[in-house]
Amino acid sequence: MASDGQMKPSGAAEGAGLGGSHGSTETLSSSAVNRLLMEFLIYFGRAMFVLYPVYLTGYLGLSVSWVLLCMMMVTWWKKNRQWKDARIGTAIDFVDNETQVVHKELESALQMASWVHFPDVEKVDWVNKVLQQAWPFFGMYMEKLLKENIEPAVRLSNPALKTFKFTKVHFGHIPLRITGMKAYTHEVDQREVVLDLNICYDGDVDIDALVKEPITAGVKGLKLKGMIRVILEPLIGEAPLVGGVTLFFIRRPTLEINWTGMTNLLDSPAFSSLSEGTIVDIIASLMVLPNRMCVPLVDQVKVDQMRFPLPRGVVRVHLLEARDLVAKDTYMMGLVKGKSDPYATLRVGNRHFKTKTIKENLHPKWNEVYEFVVHEAPGQELELDLFDEDTDKDDFIGQYRLDLGEVKREKEIDQWFPLDDVQNGEVHLKLQWLSLQTNPNLLMESEGGFACAMLAVYLDNASNLPKDRSEITDHQKHGKHSKEARLTKRTACPNSLVELSIDNDVQKSKIVFSSKDPVWEEGFTFFVHDIKTQQLSVQIKEPEKKTVLGVLNLPLSRLLGVSNMAIDQRFPLERSGANSQIKLKATLRILSLEKPPPKVVLSPPSQVRQRGPKTNQGVNGPGSSPSAATSSSPELSSNTAPAAPFPSAAQAAGLQNGLHDDQSSHGRGSLQPSETWRSPPPSHMRRFDSHSLLSDNSIASSRFDLTEGASFPEAIRKHQGSFGEIHLTVRYATLRNKLIVMVDACRNLFRCSENGTDSYVRLYLLPEQSWIHRKKTHVKKRSLNPVFNEKFEFDVSLEEAKTRKLDVAVKNNRMFHTRERKDIGMVMVDFSQLDLTRGITEWFELTLPVLKNAVSRAEL
Repeated sequence: MASDGQMKPSGAAEGAGLGGSHGSTETLSSSAVNRLLMEFLIYFGRAMFVLYPVYLTGYLGLSVSWVLLCMMMVTWWKKNRQWKDARIGTAIDFVDNETQVVHKELESALQMASWVHFPDVEKVDWVNKVLQQAWPFFGMYMEKLLKENIEPAVRLSNPALKTFKFTKVHFGHIPLRITGMKAYTHEVDQREVVLDLNICYDGDVDIDALVKEPITAGVKGLKLKGMIRVILEPLIGEAPLVGGVTLFFIRRPTLEINWTGMTNLLDSPAFSSLSEGTIVDIIASLMVLPNRMCVPLVDQVKVDQMRFPLPRGVVRVHLLEARDLVAKDTYMMGLVKGKSDPYATLRVGNRHFKTKTIKENLHPKWNEVYEFVVHEAPGQELELDLFDEDTDKDDFIGQYRLDLGEVKREKEIDQWFPLDDVQNGEVHLKLQWLSLQTNPNLLMESEGGFACAMLAVYLDNASNLPKDRSEITDHQKHGKHSKEARLTKRTACPNSLVELSIDNDVQKSKIVFSSKDPVWEEGFTFFVHDIKTQQLSVQIKEPEKKTVLGVLNLPLSRLLGVSNMAIDQRFPLERSGANSQIKLKATLRILSLEKPPPKVVLSPPSQVRQRGPKTNQGVNGPGSSPSAATSSSPELSSNTAPAAPFPSAAQAAGLQNGLHDDQSSHGRGSLQPSETWRSPPPSHMRRFDSHSLLSDNSIASSRFDLTEGASFPEAIRKHQGSFGEIHLTVRYATLRNKLIVMVDACRNLFRCSENGTDSYVRLYLLPEQSWIHRKKTHVKKRSLNPVFNEKFEFDVSLEEAKTRKLDVAVKNNRMFHTRERKDIGMVMVDFSQLDLTRGITEWFELTLPVLKNAVSRAEL
């Protein structure tokens, strides 16, 4: 649920216009004036181009048919031109990206299975054969379920549906298919097995129902696609070896239905999305997190723990801003391109929120904060979608998906994320992980509207509910044993639902029909802002008459003094029957903001600091310094320097926790002035043999520089020592199917001027060596020890990544005005020798093999 408290913008407010005040963020320079005048002249020229022929036609007394004919010809020409441009663009795109285009077309046409794309997803043909053999019996079971359970429930739900009846139930001959399965064993508890099944159902189901003579309804054909998680827990030492099975969808599935009968109206464009969305909401209320379907296999297993276990934690999402969004608004038949009115939607599981709309801005700033309960990490995703608000239909302008398992591992992420499915656009998110604690001493006052605790409520059942308001009145008037009231009242058992609320946060249970002892077995979560004053309010109501059948008020401060901060018991109901009770379990947890793992901050050697000028800003560069890892893979041990004493256990723990899983891949603010660099001995640095990993043919950057063929500066040619070192973190994110390269920092770089070096880092993932595939960091000025902390992602499979090499070059940005080469040092990393799934974090020595080879040839 979202926190109402909004973050205050860190920067100044946006300029309101040309006449902004002195504190506006935009200054009206001469170049800005020229640009505005040029845009105005262009718009004026386009308007004259469109309107002058109309004026000329009227002035000459010509027929309006000529105007219409010209407009038709212009429209036809534009459409024809767009069609030709689209064909040419498609052909060029196919030539440039033949492999990706063919792969995408095959995927959409053949519905390729998940195991084709992801190596850790297994092909399970034997399961599909079992499903195909058992599908007729599954149809028999579903027919019995629909007629014996669903049909009576529908009749009781509404008086108008008393004659509802299923006339035909046939689940067809096409079974459900499992396109891939992934098993988790090492990432989970030893007493459970977690399976992720990618399911796809495109069946010939045929179901007909008689609603009320002569109204019929039915479904003929259904498509369902999604990923369902199966948890086998707990594992026990007796038959059947598994205590229970839990099933749920991690994310909302996609659904397409072909309606028949009167419900065929729902196939129309106006109702199709509404009907399918409603059914998906029903599925979500049953089987999308936090809702689960549980099947206990032994009596000792507690159903409430299976159906509603405590969440993994809470993620706090700061949606700060976006930039370079796609402009969707146009004017004057597309001649004038405007901006967009962006807003964002955020969803985690069944919870979703919408931000405010920023009018006419391609660089919107929201500064809004939302909090979500996370039940499965890894697994659940933050689904962020951006739209341009319009009067008719909102236009899509980008999306991003982030597995919350990364937030749980990183503890805090603050960075720009590129938007998917659009040409350009980025969104700035800050995500924080909050763990659930049982220590009351960790309780802190709520600040900025943020929650300080989370309440989890498992609603089990109620007993002896009054049939209606009159029975409550008679009980209050005559006492517990009113025989006259019991003999005279013949009201049917009530329908009931439960409203649970904390202040303005109200959540409702499902409706149980015609029962004085309803059973709900549902779970709810609430964010708490003040434990001392807030209370949980529970009201049992009749859904039709809104009659209150019972009330319970539970102060949250009561939970602080009990064991494990949890209460599981039956509570007597107020304003209810004589013996009316409700059974629920309330669990309170304190939210504790997790801090990122400690990092070992590195500093250059003392002699470097002595000779460095006072203007060196390397220590105060933005971003936190990465830690140095001392481990090396066995394959590369021959290329490392002689062994040196390992760091202490505390340092090793910091290294492992800080950088092994790309912990420093996200910026976490700048270094404080009190922090200093502490450099490990040079022997902890990985030194690659330049002849084995770097050659003349691998200098991709030089061949595209304007200084190709030029010589190195004289100072570099005469330099005999090291050119510096670069700290890189490389790992492969299997959940996102991306290769992640983190450029952390450099140290002891070659001094190119008296004030230091203006350096940046360029990367190529060989053999791709074009400008399109070139990636570079920002320039760090006047520093021999620059800190970059910039992350780059490459869309390659794990198998393909193992065959690639990473070409890294550190360059001097101040040599753009000369014909001298900008290279300060280079290194080539061969991924075939690395364990990318575990990742590697190392210092690499920078060399200039081209300079060495040139010197050798000159000596010969």
